[in-house]
Amino acid sequence: MTLRALVLLVANAIFAFAADISGAWNFTVEVGGQSGSPAIAFKQSGESLAGTYSGLLGSGIPIAGTVKGADVRFSFQGQAQGEKMTVEYKGALSEDGKSMKGSVAFGSLGEGTFTATRK
Repeated sequence: MTLRALVLLVANAIFAFAADISGAWNFTVEVGGQSGSPAIAFKQSGESLAGTYSGLLGSGIPIAGTVKGADVRFSFQGQAQGEKMTVEYKGALSEDGKSMKGSVAFGSLGEGTFTATRK
């Protein structure tokens, strides 16, 4: 196998895994013994991620983030207990692209974990 063929093979494998996560997802978030079940609708364009969050912090809140291979990161501005905050999700997409899991930070209010599945 030539070097060029090997490079093309590796590039195709990387691009094949760069899944498009566009669509509706159901999340389960665990923070300090409490849980929530927000719904997030993603729209992906290349590595850029946009969409809306609907859950305990509000409905239709715009999100922005990135998808790089299996790495998914997004954030939005929320408010809880009278405090404005940036909510940041960092996770990894499963190999089949149907689920993800990771961590979520709620500004100074704390951190937790999440799992998510495509609707």
